[in-house]
Amino acid sequence: QVQLVESGGGLVQPGGSLRLSCAASGSIFYIYAMDWYRQAPGKQREFLAGITNGGSTNYADSVKGRFTISRDNAKNTVYLQMNSLKPEDTAVYYCNADATTRQAPRIRLIYWGQGTQVTVSS
Repeated sequence: QVQLVESGGGLVQPGGSLRLSCAASGSIFYIYAMDWYRQAPGKQREFLAGITNGGSTNYADSVKGRFTISRDNAKNTVYLQMNSLKPEDTAVYYCNADATTRQAPRIRLIYWGQGTQVTVSS
């Protein structure tokens, strides 16, 4: 199994910044890609950004230019730098990993973290 733990959420004023981290652990064989999503109350989970093992990135239009995803493959950790935060960015932020395990190195599964709350408010 692969466990993902997000951290770095909290309360921030509009215009402020936060950096989220997501560390993967467990019986990891290989991580292909890691993504960030968020879910606001009453809304569907929304894709924000993704990064491959090789470092290719893609972003949702809603966060392009404000959020930056990065990854430390040696630490199995993905980051989300969030700048110019707005009240509408308030949500629970989740990461996921497209990964295989040592027990099943040819079976790719998507693993999710438990989420971290980000609240943007004055």
